[in-house]
Amino acid sequence: MVDGRGPVALFSVWDYVVFVLIILGAAGIGLFQALRGRKETSSAEFLLGGRQMTAVPVAMSLTASFMSGITVIGTPAEAYRFGTAFWLFCFSYSIMSTVTAEVFVPLFYRLGITSTYEYLEMRFNKLIRVIGTSMFIVQTALYTGMVIYAPALALNQITGLDLWGVLVATGTVCIIYCTLGGLKAVIWTDVFQMVIMLTGFVAVIARGAVLRGGLGRIWEDARQGGRLEAFDFDPDPLKRHTFWTIVVGGSLMWASIYSINQSQVQRYISCRTLTHAKMSLYVNMVGLWVTVSLAMLSGLTMYSVYKDCDPLSNGDVDTSDQLLPYLVMDILAAFPGIPGLFVAAAYSGTLSTVSSSINALVAVTVEDFLKPALPSLTERQVSWINMGLSVFFGGLCIGMAGVASLMGSVLQAALSIFGMISGPLLGIYILGMFFRCANSKGGLAGLITGLILTLWVGIGAQIYPPGPDKTLPLPLSTLGCTDIINATTVSPWTSTATSTPAPRPALADSWYSLSYLYFCPVGTLTAMIVGIVVSAATGGCKQRKVRPELFVGKSDLICSGCKRESSETSELTEKIPYNAEVGIDNPDFSDKTIKIQEIQDMDSVTRF
Repeated sequence: MVDGRGPVALFSVWDYVVFVLIILGAAGIGLFQALRGRKETSSAEFLLGGRQMTAVPVAMSLTASFMSGITVIGTPAEAYRFGTAFWLFCFSYSIMSTVTAEVFVPLFYRLGITSTYEYLEMRFNKLIRVIGTSMFIVQTALYTGMVIYAPALALNQITGLDLWGVLVATGTVCIIYCTLGGLKAVIWTDVFQMVIMLTGFVAVIARGAVLRGGLGRIWEDARQGGRLEAFDFDPDPLKRHTFWTIVVGGSLMWASIYSINQSQVQRYISCRTLTHAKMSLYVNMVGLWVTVSLAMLSGLTMYSVYKDCDPLSNGDVDTSDQLLPYLVMDILAAFPGIPGLFVAAAYSGTLSTVSSSINALVAVTVEDFLKPALPSLTERQVSWINMGLSVFFGGLCIGMAGVASLMGSVLQAALSIFGMISGPLLGIYILGMFFRCANSKGGLAGLITGLILTLWVGIGAQIYPPGPDKTLPLPLSTLGCTDIINATTVSPWTSTATSTPAPRPALADSWYSLSYLYFCPVGTLTAMIVGIVVSAATGGCKQRKVRPELFVGKSDLICSGCKRESSETSELTEKIPYNAEVGIDNPDFSDKTIKIQEIQDMDSVTRF
């Protein structure tokens, strides 16, 4: 049934077989890594794969970590409803990958850290590190709950799979291979799941092209439906997607995810050399291009199939996030096992993100809370704690799926969470890495102010979502739906509701209507500006001696293979007390500074 009318077929026996085999295959990879590395039980092996990973598997894992089930389901629906403006994120991915690889990776790799938030204590103080870690835990738990819940709900209503049964099964599989295999299991499972995700997209596009008479017909249908008008150069910050919101706001948002998010940083610092770490990000960039392109083409295929009978307007599905699963069961049900492959693709995305989140949550909890509080823990005790925390956080993420049920569109809600919380954090990292005058008072003031501001606009936008004049959904038609009496073209600008709309505050159509992609820039700039001002007001600019290895230096920006220098600096870094403000907590700092300057001269540090 390719006209979008009425119910579609449910899962067949072969679909269940394919789905179960793929999920068991993912769990099997985790078990294999556990058995393979059963003699290597150190915390570094569990959390960082012994720092012996290579570029390609890490790159595929980086891509899979945030190309979740939300991407598999939400991105095609984005192209179907709003057009291909989302494709412009390829520019954002390029900018993000370059900045992360050339600025952040050399610094973090040189410092030899396990938790990203160790840097905040090194540069500022313990309190800022604890706040940063806590923000990450809250953000990751919310996001992971959404990653588990949204695809499960969409697929449950289309395929008939039991909702909470699948939720629990998803979390259980992740817990098994995260607990037993550590980061190596997560990375190699991500590689497998990435292949499954891309295969699912290709199956949808290929079948749609056959039904519609080729990719050229799909492209022409999209053009006639206004889906190819991606370049909107309107500078209005209230419009949801324009060239500027995506390239400027989107680049900063994705930079906050890849540059400082523990789930991503933990991967590239697990590489055996700095060159491998950088290369993993550039290969990941290509992976992101391929993934978003296939997702966009899937959405355009869906529009071509349903352009005359929209399942959403026709009442065949309840939300836009159910559109792609509906299409799969509609056009692929005649091929036993193929719908099972697609559902496995969506859940592979979910599994990769959940496993990444669990592993990252374990890392920051152990490194930022337990080890400082209990310095006498042995490696064996830490290994058991790692496995126990994997079980705990797996259960927590399943529980947070209930909170995710209260959110709106999964794709926008997921990116909004990152913008609200990662934006201020990114500002503090930039403040610490580039501005010598920044002190802990300025860092704390900037972080809190930026967070308050982004939470204000983000929560306000959730309560009072922007109107269609800002989100700009494209028209959908039900003229081809012969099973209804009054078929119409559904305009996104009008409403058929007869009730009086609820009153909206004055800020609802201005501040709360700010594009969700600008949440991150608002938080980043606020944190930096407030941090600089408060630091200057509290004597930060009078500091003369600071630890040079905590700043981005010329060698970081122009040298891609300084392995010897990086490793030597890292070894010295571990021996130096954390606080970067000389004369406060580090009375013996000056002697150790001389040793470091033999490796990295003070003049090579970027100063502002």
